[in-house]
Order: sequence, then C-alpha cells, then structure tokens
Amino acid sequence: MHNRTPTPSADNDELLWLLDHAMLAQGAAISRTFAGVGAMWQRPYAATQPRAAAALASVWFAAYPAAIITRPDESVLHTLGEPALWQAFAEVGIQAVHTGPMKRAGGVSGRAFTPSIDGNFDRIGLEIDPALGTTAEFIAMCRTAKANGAIVIDDIVPGHTGKGPDFRLAERAYGDYPGIYHMVEIAPEDWALLPDVSGGKDSANLSPSAVMALRDKGYIVGPLARTIFYEPGVKETDWSATAAVLGVDGVTRRWVYLHYFKDGQPTLNWLDPSFAGPRLVMGDALHSLGVLGASMLRLDANGFLGVERRADGTVWSEGHPLSVTANQLIAGLVRKAGGFTFQELNLTVDDIAAMSHGGADLSYDFITRPAYHVALALGDAEFLRLMLREMHQAGVDPASLVHALQNHDELTLELVHFWTLHKDDRYSFGGRELTGSELRDHIRAEMYARLSGAAAPYNLPFTTNGVACTTASMVAAALGIRNLDTLDAEQIAAIQRGHLLLAMYNALQPGVFALSGWDLVGALTVPAADVASLMGDGDTRWINRGAYDLMDIAPEATHSAAGLPRARALYGALPAQLRRPDSFASQLRHLLAVRRRYRIFESRQVAVPAVQTPGLLVMVHELPDGLGTEITALNFSATPIQETITLEGMASQPVHELLHDVPAGAIDAQGRLAIDLAGYAGKAFLVAASH
Repeated sequence: MHNRTPTPSADNDELLWLLDHAMLAQGAAISRTFAGVGAMWQRPYAATQPRAAAALASVWFAAYPAAIITRPDESVLHTLGEPALWQAFAEVGIQAVHTGPMKRAGGVSGRAFTPSIDGNFDRIGLEIDPALGTTAEFIAMCRTAKANGAIVIDDIVPGHTGKGPDFRLAERAYGDYPGIYHMVEIAPEDWALLPDVSGGKDSANLSPSAVMALRDKGYIVGPLARTIFYEPGVKETDWSATAAVLGVDGVTRRWVYLHYFKDGQPTLNWLDPSFAGPRLVMGDALHSLGVLGASMLRLDANGFLGVERRADGTVWSEGHPLSVTANQLIAGLVRKAGGFTFQELNLTVDDIAAMSHGGADLSYDFITRPAYHVALALGDAEFLRLMLREMHQAGVDPASLVHALQNHDELTLELVHFWTLHKDDRYSFGGRELTGSELRDHIRAEMYARLSGAAAPYNLPFTTNGVACTTASMVAAALGIRNLDTLDAEQIAAIQRGHLLLAMYNALQPGVFALSGWDLVGALTVPAADVASLMGDGDTRWINRGAYDLMDIAPEATHSAAGLPRARALYGALPAQLRRPDSFASQLRHLLAVRRRYRIFESRQVAVPAVQTPGLLVMVHELPDGLGTEITALNFSATPIQETITLEGMASQPVHELLHDVPAGAIDAQGRLAIDLAGYAGKAFLVAASH
C-alpha cells in the first residue's frame, strides 16, 4: 500500500509544495463545486451535437500563443483580448478563437518549473502559464469575445501531462498519484534491464530489446504498433525508465512509464482502480468551463486512452474501445456543464466514426486534410475524391468535422487509414489497382518529393509523419517555386490564389471552417537555422511556427515574447488587408459572408459527382430550410477546365454563381451543368429550390 500522507522528513516541505500545485488536488476542489447542482441535469448529454456546436460558432481562428507578437511588456492574453482584434475578426467573419493550450506546462525539478517541451501540450497545472498572461486576462478575453458575438475555445489533454507535480508525486509513490499514469514499478533485481539515466536527465528511453525483455517478464504490454515522433537515439520506443527515486515510504524505486509522444509527456491511465487520471482530466475541463469562461474544449491526444496486450502478443492501442468510452465520459460531462468539445484524431476513418458516437461533438478533418494538399500539390483531385467516398461509406457527416487550413502541426502524411486497418484493401487509383499500403507509399513518395528536399528546401520532412510547412509555403512548393527569398509580385499573387482555393474547399462545405494566424498573414516557414535550438530532438515543426503580428501592433519586433523568430508575412496584417479588396483577408471576408448568408455550414453533402478532368472536384450540398442546392466546383490544377457534369435528380433549373453574384446558365433537361474554371479557381453555384 502507498502511503497517503507525507512522512516526517526534511523532504516534507517540498512534498507539500507539490501537493499544493498538483492538478489532481486542484481539480478535485473545482469538481466539488459542480456536485449536487441542478443545472447539471438540464441539458442533453448522451448524443453528440455537431450541428449545435457549429451553429454556436462555425468559423474559428486557431491561435498559437508562442507565435503571437505582442507589444513590449504586454502578455499574449492581453493581445488576444484586445477589442480591436475581435472587431477585425468579426469583420472577416470569425466567430471563435481557439486559444491553444494556455495553462502551465512543462515540468518541475524540485520546486522550479521547467519549460514546456511541446508548445504547452505537456500540461502540469490549472493556472494560466505566467509567460502567456493571467487568469483575469483569460476571463476578460472571454467577455470581449461575447461582446462581439463570439466564443473562446480552450484545451484539455486527456492523453498525458508533463512531468509536473502530479508526476513527481507519482514517482514518490504518494497516494493515488501513481494511478494517474501508465507506469509500472520495476523490481530492483530487474534494474539491469533498464538503461542508465545520464547526468542532467530524469529518465532514459528504452531500447526495443529492453521493451521486449520487460514484456516477457510481465511488467509492460510491449511495443506499440507505431512509434510517434520516432527518432534514432532519441525516441526508439514509447517507453522510458525513471532514475532511482526515493518514495514517501522510504523505498527507492525505478519506474517504467508509457509516453505516446515525447518522454516528458507521460501517458494517463484511464482504467486504474483509483481512477486518478480521469479525475484529473475532469477537474481540468470543469475549470476551463466554470472558472475561465470557455464555451468549448479541444480534446488533444484523446485517441490513445486505452492500451492492452492481445492474446497473440500484439498491442492494441489505437481505436481501442476504452478510448471511445473515455471520450463519451469527457464529452458527456462537458455537455452537462453547458459546453461542447472537438477532437483531433489522426486515426482511420472507421475509428473517427466510432469515436463520434457519444464522444466529442466535432472532429478535426484528418480525413480529407492531407487529401486536399495532395490535390493541389499534384494538380489532381483523384485522391481527394477517394477520401470523400471513404468518409461517406464510413458514415462520417462532413458537418461533424472541423475543416482546417494550417495549424501548429505538420502537414500530416501518415495516412493511417491505409497503414493499419485498410492496408490490404484494394483501391482503383491512377488507372491501376493498388493495396492500401501501396497507395499510401505512392502518395507519400510523391508528396515528400514535391514539397521538400531539392524541390522546396524551405520545407522539411517531420520524422515519418509528414512535412513541416505553412500553407503558403506548401502552395509555393505546389507551384514549383524553389526560392522564397526572390518572390516577385506575380508569384505572391499566385500563392494567394492557391491559398484561397484551399480556403474555398474547407469553407464551402458543411461543418466548421478553421484557419490560423499563419494563414491570415500568409506566413512562410522560418529558416531552420533560426530555430535550430528547438529542433534538437528532431522536431522540425518549429519552422512552420514563426511569429506573426495580426494587427501590426509591434512592427519592429523580430521575435514573439516566447522567442520565436518573426515569419515573413506575404499578405500583411489585418487592418491593411481589410482596406484592400484584392487582399487575402478581404476575399476571405467575402467568401465567409456568402457561406453565412446561405448557411452552407448547416447544409448536407448529398453527392460528390464523377468528373472527367483530374483536377476537378465537385461537391453538392442541400441547403437548410428550403434555400436550395449549393454546388461547389474547384480546379486544383493550373490548367483551365471546361467540363459538363451530370447532377442526378436535377433538371431544367437556372443556376446562379454566388461568389460573383451573376447568373451562370442552367442545368439542362438531362441534368447537365457546364462548368468553366480558370486554373486554381473555384465557384459556388446556387440552384434555387423549386416551389
């Protein structure tokens, strides 16, 4: 039995300090304020509510706090809370800001806090990170958002924490704290199987052979199906061993713990008898809703909440039923408390569909996000059409998805759908029949060759996951531009055109449309040498996280407050853009106004018609409340398109082109519509409802 109270010793003060700062203890106090309250029983919570969530806010700005340039001596939260910024957002059509993780993250050594190793996704406390602002500033930001008809979206991380007070208490075998994590005490006689922990470190990654040895001894489940962020000599497995730690009971222990991501992100255990992990997460969620004032929460790394060893010796960790159950518990509690949730799950389409039942209200569109990048990079939308078919066959409603441009991560090319569950399925692609794994290999090879390396040296591969790039630098690579230092006005206009095409794909369909500060200003990647100190563990994504200044409040700043170098911004800050009708932001404003007027975000996608031209994508949407049918047509190639498509169930009806507000001919008696598109262009057609 673990000792539940501090033992008298010189270490007592430090132990009490850890308890004062632990998330488990803080969250328990907040959770108690929601217990026995009638308001918790006034809302439906069992079923997901994607359309209600999208109706609350259907256009999101995804912030990345470390990249936001501020005035001297002003915090990120002060900058994000300024009324002028929210007025600019309202003018563009943005209805929500997803702040990204703002709470304290990183670790603790003794009583000293150590920096985050993953952009504040390694959470260790409920208080706002002092480097980003204060709790009062977060609350004020939520009030400013509400005054502008918008909301704030916060984050919780159900999959892991950082090595903060909770982990340090777990290492010391204090109370329920070891139950928070997927960690196992190793008997001293087996310490020879563990790696030495070098000076200055508190853990060491296990070799594959050590993982197998510990598995065979019955300690751990063994190697997982894939090692995320794999890096030779840095992270070769998902398991690490702690150094020897003196427990509160006087026993010195070494632990082995699971971490799907970096070694500073120990994985939570969702089925420990103490249920300490779920209690920690629920307290965190209620703090964001009830104390900070957020209206929605992003569930990060929530697809990895169950792990077990199968009878055949393999490890089941992705698509595990415990993940589904845990997400239902989290999302149900949030709905009971009056909020909504969304999730980022780079899993198979089948797993995303399964986890949508009773879980998060919305899911990040990892289904078609890599596919629309492929369409632009190759000038061919065949893979995108294939993924849209896979999505519909799995029963995933596009209205349940967050269709996004750039976020803080890489352009993912894992294509997990074709790597695991569907690797042996047969697909017709490019005039050939390929297995899922062959299709994946083909797409990845093409994309790495076109978007990085000699063709685009300003982008970098990110481990085995994809390409580190911004949307603008990805478009530049797709256009065959090799040198970003010599861009002329014509090339910048071409990049903007491609960028707007991708915005049209995401915005002109049901669900939520999201974009980032890097998108709004047209940020390019920063030189690798400028962020070399951050890339020592192989994390090349720092090149796509350059600093940006949305409102031109600090034109002389070369870095964000967090120290990220300023990225070159092709489009400029919002105030200047909104004064120019041809700017990216102004054209986006027009696009979003059309989207809002015709309630395209509420529509139902009823068809993705067959086409003859490789670069053409057509999507047909039934608008709500008898507003008619909207047809999105996009040309992902440089070559102009003239093609006649057939629309089933539609005949002899006039057509109006929405973005330019002009008549666009008619659908003939055979249901045929002529489409004429310039290169890298799109149109939205309205077929009015018949009465």
